[in-house]
Amino acid sequence: MIRIDESLTPSDLRPAVARVWELSATKILDLEESWNPKDGAPVFTARGRYTARGWTDWTQGFQFGSALLQFDATDDRRFLDLGRERTFTRMPAHLTHMGVHDHGFNNVSTWGALRRLVLEGRYEPDARERELCELALKASGAVQARRWTRTNDGGGFIHSFNGPHSLFIDTLRSLRVLALAHRLGHVLLEEADRPVSLLERLVLHARTTGRFCVYYGKGRDAWDVRGRVAHEGLFNVVSGDYRCPSTQQGYSPFTTWTRGQAWALLGFAEILEFLDTVADEDLRALGGREETAGELADAARAVADHFIAQTPVDGVPYWDTGAPGLALLPDHRSRPADPWNDHEPVDSSAAAIAAQGLLRLGRRLETAGSGEEGRRFAQAGLTVARTVLGPPYLCEDEAHQGLLLHSVYHRPNGWDYVPPGRKVPCGESSQWGDYHLRELALFLQRLSDGGPYYSFFGPEGER
Repeated sequence: MIRIDESLTPSDLRPAVARVWELSATKILDLEESWNPKDGAPVFTARGRYTARGWTDWTQGFQFGSALLQFDATDDRRFLDLGRERTFTRMPAHLTHMGVHDHGFNNVSTWGALRRLVLEGRYEPDARERELCELALKASGAVQARRWTRTNDGGGFIHSFNGPHSLFIDTLRSLRVLALAHRLGHVLLEEADRPVSLLERLVLHARTTGRFCVYYGKGRDAWDVRGRVAHEGLFNVVSGDYRCPSTQQGYSPFTTWTRGQAWALLGFAEILEFLDTVADEDLRALGGREETAGELADAARAVADHFIAQTPVDGVPYWDTGAPGLALLPDHRSRPADPWNDHEPVDSSAAAIAAQGLLRLGRRLETAGSGEEGRRFAQAGLTVARTVLGPPYLCEDEAHQGLLLHSVYHRPNGWDYVPPGRKVPCGESSQWGDYHLRELALFLQRLSDGGPYYSFFGPEGER
């Protein structure tokens, strides 16, 4: 269980955050200078150098979004210019990519970040640049929403690249692009010009995820553990019936792949933040604010409690809570995670993602009147952040292109690099891990400096 430091504050982490940006700048420029775009998008490192791995391209936005985060944190114009140029020249194809469920990853990290920076007055855009970014987000949100499978309870979900039967838990964080497109007044037009609400699809997908991929330890889930998650839910596409849990990147359907759990935690928290800015009348047709937000908050609480209970004391989880080698690491949750062990890899990227989710959920619950619970989650988030912002997770070797070490991509497929003399993956980085460490650092920097609250949809008062 995470040993929560109740005294930790965002300001206490300010020196560590500054060190992240110092190291980050060199690594962004190194990758930019060495990477051949013909190789596709960089995904994870092997021997300290980024490599590509074909599956679907879901990491390009993290590469260029990292440059925009670097500018956001440091005001170094080089990184704004880099992020803008690469967004305009290399990201357009991602806007109408019909084969993936990852639009929120690629396009909110780039087009969405540029729009947010303009709204915050961080730079003066070229003529109609904001309109271009907003048009891009509208298109991306509609394409994402078109991947729709109906369920027999009147709901539905955005299906994964595996096909219309497949609901991935990590799609929760890609819902950000539907949120932005809805905020911009966009709708999806189906056959016969039938308009489809992007807000409705966002809410229905989130509810379906919470109902079928999160377990609550009661009712239908009385046999299971509260807060456990399944990576994938499988549905009968003819009847809309739920069939069973599954997984692609976890150990089994009945254990928790921890990065999927982290995606769920952060995804639910950000959706709740966004819904707090949506007008009551817009939510009334979806069951109302109390029912909608209450259901998603219950899912977020369960996932957060499980993550805290099942993670080692320093806040870095092993890649799956049921990974078989953990039996050879007795009491592994009662001591700091060991990234150099011979039995099972840790996943620092899950920690970086979950830390931000815990912080956002904690703040949101405190604001909504659940002060004690909210503070517990927020302090857990700070505790996890302290761990990943320093060694052995922060990479201080300038020859290594990664920023966050000990990240894992796809253990079942054997895609991760295992160094000579080691038995499991360790010491390497991923684009999503590096990006989310930067995003976590920016979030903490703004909290400690008293700056504008960092949210994907921009200034809180903007409509």
